[in-house]
Amino acid sequence: MNTGVEGGETACKLARRWGYDVKGVPKNQAVILFAENNFWGRTLAAISSSTDPESFGGFGPYMPGFETIPYNDLDALKSKLEENPNIVAFMVEPIQGEAGVVVPDEGYLKGAHALLKEHEALLIGDEVQSGLARTGRMLACDWEGVRPDILVLGKALSGGIYPVSAVLADDEVMLTIGRGQHGSTYGGNPVAARVAKAALQVLVEEKLAQNSDKLGKLLRQQLRTLQDATGRVTEVRGKGLLNAIVIKEQGGVNAYDVCLKLKDAGLLAKPTHGDIIRFAPALTMTEDQIMECSDIIATTVRSFDDSLTDDTPKQKVATA
Repeated sequence: MNTGVEGGETACKLARRWGYDVKGVPKNQAVILFAENNFWGRTLAAISSSTDPESFGGFGPYMPGFETIPYNDLDALKSKLEENPNIVAFMVEPIQGEAGVVVPDEGYLKGAHALLKEHEALLIGDEVQSGLARTGRMLACDWEGVRPDILVLGKALSGGIYPVSAVLADDEVMLTIGRGQHGSTYGGNPVAARVAKAALQVLVEEKLAQNSDKLGKLLRQQLRTLQDATGRVTEVRGKGLLNAIVIKEQGGVNAYDVCLKLKDAGLLAKPTHGDIIRFAPALTMTEDQIMECSDIIATTVRSFDDSLTDDTPKQKVATA
């Protein structure tokens, strides 16, 4: 496919078709579960699973057969599975990206997969953001040794230079959709396939998962030092080079304001949900560059505490 959201749509189609053909769910009764605060795109199907009014507001009616449960809550998943035998899949991000780099409790994915197997339902791993070395492993699911029944990849699959995404599954799931029943105009085109192969080769040969793991630990160490030094940063979280800090609004200064000043200092970061700043620097970063980024972040955050407005250092660094 071309985009992450197309990958998500494909995964949903596969799960429904598997539910009808293999599990034996009655016609048009298949249900797919999603975690609250998920984000996997802006198509009608994607926003139908969203709990964010900014995403779904004003675009109804919505896709039937989609239900949401709290993230990182195995009891909620178990309850849903026990009450509805027509659930065919649970689509979940191993780490929620757009929600603010929310890392679940250790064992959450493994426990979810076990519950789904017990109730004959599929685990769809949405690794569009977290996959391909971003979290310090080739897949974020690898942290728990979990192999999703359906895996969705995108973004880094092309190294960020070409539209390409992919959905992976075993034959029992994948071959339920027959020839001509699904496709995309440019999906699987030779250039995209070659670019994806080259990107994967770079990830492996340059050991970028290992680099992400090492530099992520260093970045979080520096950010936690900043947290200890100022009341403005209340939380540091993440894995590998997918990280976030939570900003306590003080004196009318929120995460967006901090990001604007970071930009002026030469570092790009994305605010989300008002109080969170996400950092997702290039996997090819060096230790020196991570330290430079850390210094800019610390100087910028502390400048608000010191009531400075124009003294943030002007430096050119890689995007974080």
